[in-house]
Order: sequence, then C-alpha cells, then structure tokens
Amino acid sequence: MSTQFDVLVIGGGPGGYVAAIRAAQLGLKTAVVEREALGGVCLNWGCIPSKALLRNAELLNIIHEQSKDFGFSFDGFSADFEKAFKRSRQVSQRLVKGVGFLMKKNNIEVITGAARLTSPNSVAVTSPPSSSPPREGGPEVTAKHIILATGARNRTFPGMETDGERVLGYREAIVLEQSPKSLVVIGTGAIGVEFAYVHKAYGAQVTLVEMLPRILPLEDEEVSQELEKLYGKMGFDVRTNTRVERIERTDDGVRVHAQNAAGEAVTFDAEKALVAVGVQPNVEDLGLEAVGVQTRKGGFVEIDRYMRTSVPSIYAVGDVTGKLMLAHVASAMGMVAAEHIAGHETQGFEDDDYLFMPRAVYCQPQVASMGLSEKQAVERGYEISVGRFPFMPNGKALGLNEKSGWVKVVADKRYGEILGVHMIGPEVTELLPEFVLAHNNELTAHEIARSVHAHPTLSEVLMEAAHAVDGQAIHI
Repeated sequence: MSTQFDVLVIGGGPGGYVAAIRAAQLGLKTAVVEREALGGVCLNWGCIPSKALLRNAELLNIIHEQSKDFGFSFDGFSADFEKAFKRSRQVSQRLVKGVGFLMKKNNIEVITGAARLTSPNSVAVTSPPSSSPPREGGPEVTAKHIILATGARNRTFPGMETDGERVLGYREAIVLEQSPKSLVVIGTGAIGVEFAYVHKAYGAQVTLVEMLPRILPLEDEEVSQELEKLYGKMGFDVRTNTRVERIERTDDGVRVHAQNAAGEAVTFDAEKALVAVGVQPNVEDLGLEAVGVQTRKGGFVEIDRYMRTSVPSIYAVGDVTGKLMLAHVASAMGMVAAEHIAGHETQGFEDDDYLFMPRAVYCQPQVASMGLSEKQAVERGYEISVGRFPFMPNGKALGLNEKSGWVKVVADKRYGEILGVHMIGPEVTELLPEFVLAHNNELTAHEIARSVHAHPTLSEVLMEAAHAVDGQAIHI
C-alpha cells in the first residue's frame, strides 16, 4: 500500500468518490479511505435502494388504484415485499461494484479502514469498528491535500433511540425483508414521506407524525398542502403540529407517545416506528479539533466557496458540511474541491448557490424544487409574478393517468429572473433540470415559454407555467 499521495479523500460516498475521480483525472495521485462500503449511504442504504423500492410501490399502487381505468383485472394477485427488497439490494450492489471499477480505472488506491487526522497532511488508518479483531495503530498516510467526505447519519433524540428491530432509522428500514402491518413515521421530510409511500403501497397502516404545521416543511407551502391532501386520499393518517415525546416498546410493537397542538396527549400504536427527524455529521474520532478544523453548531465543518476548511490543506464536501444534504450536491462539491486543489478552473459555491440546486422527493406524486418559495421571495423584498399550470389539461399526463399536481414558477416581476420553481406531479424530478439550467445561465421565464417543447410531453407544463408568469398560459 502506498502511503504518500497528492490527495487523500476520507469517505467513499458520492462526494468522496467523485472528488477522487476528478482529482485523478487531473493528474493527482489519489487515495480514498473508506470504513464501510464504496458508494456510502446513498448507494448502499439510501438514494439507490430506496428508489428501487419506490418503483415497486408505484407499480403496486397503479395495480390497486388504477387497474380498472386501464382495463386490467387480476385473480389471486399478490405482492412479495421480500422480492422487492432483494431487487433493491441487487440494484445497489451493481452500482457499488461500478464504483469499485471506477477506482481501478482511474488508478485510485482504496484503503479500507477508519481515518483520523494526525496533522494537516496526515491521517492514521485503523480497522473499521465492525472488523474483528480490531486493528489499532494502523499505517500513517500522508497527502498534500485531504478532503473530508465522511457524510452524516440518522439523528435521534432521548426517548426515540433506534434499536434496529422495532424502532428504525433509515439504514435499518432499507434492509427490512418484510413490510410491517403498521408503521408510525416520525418526521415528514423526504426520507419520511418516501418510506411511508412504500409501506402504504404494500398494505401497511401508516401514520405520519410531524411536529411542524405541515409535511415536507422545507418545501413551498402549497406543495406541502397538496401532498398532504393527496396522502389523505390514499389513506395515510397525517398528524401535523404533533410532537413526539417518547417511544415505548410494547408486547407486539411500539407505542408512540406525543402531544398535539392543543397540548393533549396522544398515542399511536404500530408494529414498527421509523425515526426520520434529520441527520448529524460523522465527525467523531476524526481529529478535527487536534488539527484546528473549525466547525459550527451541530458539528458541521465550516468551508469557503471552494470547500476549503480553516486548515488550508484540508477540504470538506457533502453532508459533513451541512450545506444541502443531497447526494448530487455532494458530488458537485467534490468536483469543485478537486479542481481547486489541482489549480484547475472551477466555479465555487456561495450560500445562495446551494439554494438554487435541485431538490427532489420521490414519493408519488413526486416533488421537485429549486430556489425561493413565494414567501421567501417576498421576505427578500422582491416584487414577484407567479405562474402556475396544472397537469390535468396535459395530454401526456392524461395518457399516463397521472393527473395530480402542478408546476409553479416564481419570477421577479421587473426583470423576469427565475427566483424559484416548485413542482408536484408525475416525473417532476426529471423535469426540474430545465429550470436549473435556465437559472444558472440567467434566462428568464420568457425564454422557457418561447422554447418549443415537444407534444405530447409532460415538459409542456413547464412551458405553460412560464407563459402563466405573464398571465398568458394557452391551455387553461
């Protein structure tokens, strides 16, 4: 094993492995230290396997809810969650193997173990906690530059500790081989509403508990209201303004003790509970304080626009920085860090740049957004124009039998600048990049409206919403 590198990346998730590949492409001798599995949470226990499960759930919902519309009928139909689980693991494993191939292709050395900073240019590598017997005092690896990409993990609070059997975090939830008959989901961000959708499709009684006034609380208010309405129609029990106090293990499951907005005690009984109330950075035993890397509240690592920490030779990317905790953002940050280290032309990110990166939730209907909500735009002093267009009149949406939802464009009234886009509906996660590209290149809603969109496509709703900014939508 080599012990001297130009770039050493700690963590092999979407931020780390992409940073490593880019550094290697730019001619830097590069290594990755990973204590579990290449691909990180995203490929192994998060984004990828969950999307496979969501696809199964989507098909199952179509069969249950829309089969009559399509003229389908079934005798003795059954859905096997264990096979869905196995398929999700196969998808995950295939991509993880692909990352391993990319490491070899780019001559990146992969070092298995846990890394701890011993100086601004060196780390000690020990065996990961899961190894037996543990290996202490492993090799010291030196590098001209170090990139921290250690990610984050499920956050729990006193009284809501996970046990991996009845009270689950996302990592335990993704490897369930059987869907529970009932489930209480605590927290209604992306993780909460996605897992809720999966298990509801397989017949579970699902209760969503959110301490804030609305589900998907970080999204535009109208999006939250629309999803809550649709989830209600699907049979979810949605409880907002409800704060969980503790989770009790019972003889046959769990009892979630909470308090509603009126201050009344309420309880929810279920076979299992999923705690999805946020994440915390993986910074323990990383040696940040010893080498002077500054952190802020919550333990997140402070960085500048080029991902540099307070120590010039050390960079940080992805969830460990707490900027925008999404895999594609981590990858983009990794590219910037590697390019800056190599002296290659790059474009750093200011705080507002993270606001305009794409955000996606893969429940059904899907949710996608970028930029400011209406409320945020007004609070910043903009005079705004808002264009809305529903999927109901769209020919492709009708053909798909996916008519719920809409696209909303928030624009500056004076200059036409796109300030925010908020969507709920079929495949909107695939539609969002058009607006991201437009914003990044300072195009206005007018340019979107005047661009010819193929017919019939879902993308025509983007065009119509852009026309609607000026009050000139065609098909409504």
